[in-house]
This record gives sequence, C-alpha cells and structure tokens, in this order.
Amino acid sequence: MGGSSVGKTTVSRRLAEALGVPHIELDALHHDAGWNEAPADVLQARVRAALDAAPDGWVVDGNYRSKLGSLVLERADTAVHLEPPFLLTFGRALRRTITRTITREELWNGNREQIRHLFTRYWIPWWVLRTHRHYAGEIAERVAQQPHLDVVHLRTRDEIERWLRQSIQATELMSGSSNGSERQNTPPLSET
Repeated sequence: MGGSSVGKTTVSRRLAEALGVPHIELDALHHDAGWNEAPADVLQARVRAALDAAPDGWVVDGNYRSKLGSLVLERADTAVHLEPPFLLTFGRALRRTITRTITREELWNGNREQIRHLFTRYWIPWWVLRTHRHYAGEIAERVAQQPHLDVVHLRTRDEIERWLRQSIQATELMSGSSNGSERQNTPPLSET
C-alpha cells in the first residue's frame, strides 16, 4: 500500500516471486482499455475472483479504498505500507511518466501515458504532489481497523531490501511458480 510511485508494484512483484504466489495488480483490474475505470461492483468482482483463484496465497498491490473498502485487507494477513520521502517519490514519478510517455510503454489493457495529460490533473506527478501526504494518514487508519493484520511500514530502499531479504521466506505451502506476476489484462466491462 502507498501513494503513487512509491514502489508498490516493484516490491509486490519481488515479494510474490519470493513467496511463489500470484501478484495481483489492482491498477490492471481497475483500468480497462481507453483508461475507462471499472465501476466499484465490477472491480470488487474482479478482485474477489483473483483472490479466490489463489487459495494458497497472493500479493496485492494498490489502494482503491473508495471502490474496494476493506475487501483486500480483510483477507490479508500482512499489510506493507511503503512511504519513501516525497522528493524521491516525486522524482520517480517524473522520470517514470516522461519515460513512459516517450517510449509508449503499455501499462494495462492497451493504456499508455499520453502527452495530452502532461501538466493536467491526470498527470501522475501532479497526483503525487496532491496526494503524497494524504496516504500516510489514510493507510494508517485503514490498517488500524484490521487488528488481525501484521503491519510493516517501510520508508527507505535499505529498509525494503532488508525486509525482503530477512523477513520473507516461502513456506512449503507457498512454494512454486508465480505465474500471476506478469501484467494482467482484464476483460472488457461488458464481459464481466
């Protein structure tokens, strides 16, 4: 969990690979082709299906509190809150967004960063400027409402690396391939 550009997807992929479980990227389930957003009921159904398809465990990255409520947190055993310093996060958002705009890298379901979004409210660096501080309080409040969760709060690259190296060990139940860790494509809204 965490704001935009804090490293959620990168850390989640590594964690899923280490545990041998699927990686479920909420952005991929939320953004349909043409940047159309799945309504709450459709997103909830997609997330439930993804979680149910991984009975031996999963790693989910993303937030979507307004559409998912506590759906993921209720089923989770651990919440990892990433909160790197603002300047690192903003710099990452800026570099990543500009690079993706130039290279036309596909994000999810055919969607790509667009030049027309530069310096508009849809531009990720602006989103980071507006929301970075908000997520710290919101996430702390959300995880506090789930007393069953183990909560890990990581702020630096060193903390992340140390936690991944020392704390994460695949159990026999979770060993195997992480087939779900590639970027996911979701069905169009009409098929859901």
